[in-house]
Amino acid sequence: MPDYKLLTPGPLTTTDTVKKEMLFDHCTWDDDYKKITLWIREKLLELAHVSAPEYTVVLMQGSGTFGVESVITSVVGGEDTLLIAANGAYGERMEDIAGHAGIHYLTYHEDYNKIFSAEKIEQLLDEHPEITHVSLVHSETTSGILNDIAAVAKVVKAAGKTLIVDAMSSFGGVDIPVGELGIDFIISSANKCIQGVPGFSFIICRTDKLTESAGKARSLSLDLYDQWKTMNKDGKWRFTSPTHVVLAFAQAIRELEAEGGIPARAKRYEENNRLLIEKMAKMGIRPYITEHQGPIITTFYYPEHHNFSFQEMYQYIKDRGYAIYPGKVTDADTFRIGNIGEIYKEDILKVCGLMKDFLDGQDADSAKKHTEDEGCLCAD
Repeated sequence: MPDYKLLTPGPLTTTDTVKKEMLFDHCTWDDDYKKITLWIREKLLELAHVSAPEYTVVLMQGSGTFGVESVITSVVGGEDTLLIAANGAYGERMEDIAGHAGIHYLTYHEDYNKIFSAEKIEQLLDEHPEITHVSLVHSETTSGILNDIAAVAKVVKAAGKTLIVDAMSSFGGVDIPVGELGIDFIISSANKCIQGVPGFSFIICRTDKLTESAGKARSLSLDLYDQWKTMNKDGKWRFTSPTHVVLAFAQAIRELEAEGGIPARAKRYEENNRLLIEKMAKMGIRPYITEHQGPIITTFYYPEHHNFSFQEMYQYIKDRGYAIYPGKVTDADTFRIGNIGEIYKEDILKVCGLMKDFLDGQDADSAKKHTEDEGCLCAD
């Protein structure tokens, strides 16, 4: 079996105890299994600092994008207009979803290295009274930036609009007071900061907004309201659920609680991130984001005058125990390193040591080639 840790924004490195839960084959109709689903939904409400009946939780088969598409295509009706705030690939993916579904939408594009301006959003809401819903990404893993959802939520709710937040790579790793902010729909995934494995997304919904969406869905399998209506009876999923993933996720929640909850996990992630940036700076490697850097994943510029490919660097580090991520920013040569999952200080120190060894090797190869070239010139 390959043996390396993932320094990525999810899937991520999980504990052996989370993996072990997947050794058991559960029946989807079994009452014990349905109770696990109900328990997970209750725990997610607690993590969001909300409670029933004002809020509810829907689990949806598929990756995080399935969850985002489920919300957008289920709650934005034919007469509605969606304002999408995008400063990275995942905000832009919301545009793709809306376009494919024939949803009326406008987009506020911001530079990848800048957070959204609440003032600009407020201005757009004033200029376009037809806007009914606003969607944005909290932690944009394209760059690693952490958007100020509190400032945006304030103007969106003051305008009486429905707020949809993609908190895919932040929920569970950044404390989010969902009710206090007035978020109507917040979406995340099993394989992110709660440290489960891929297989389903989850949506924490304001119950009245969810019930208003009945009959609006453009998809059968992604119908958020119908999924909730079935699941809310006794915990049964409408269609076949990822049973092994559900069991692993329940264990991951227990382990999050044992660690000290979101505050303790956020502290670990933040310390990982600070240490990573500090060690990379000593090698002359600068982060792409200088303000509003989130604790989840960091985009770094390549060193100046580098003469290697990402694949060379990736393979060198992977062969020695860690997998990093290619860059996703389109206007610069970058790579990314995540620090969520079962990653600790010693892992950050090890990967930074490997990076230094790789760069030292590149410098040595370059110096050798330069000497050989000079030798050839002398011979001539």
